Amino acid sequence: MSRASRRYYRTILLAVLAMACLIWVVVDQFGISQREMTGLFVGTVLIVVLVIICAAVITLLWVGLRKLLWRDED
Repeated sequence: MSRASRRYYRTILLAVLAMACLIWVVVDQFGISQREMTGLFVGTVLIVVLVIICAAVITLLWVGLRKLLWRDED
């Protein structure tokens, strides 16, 4: 395994562990229930999906308009 690959995997592992620590702190220190955490997680996933869909629509519109404009010039 190359040095860059090891560094990449180590960074991913540390990021996942940091997120797990943040979730543990929220549950332990602030008393957030599992139901609230689930609601927050579902809300976050829905927002991410919405952003991805919006980006895809904008990209498709951009490509479609570009192709229309290229056809008009010929």
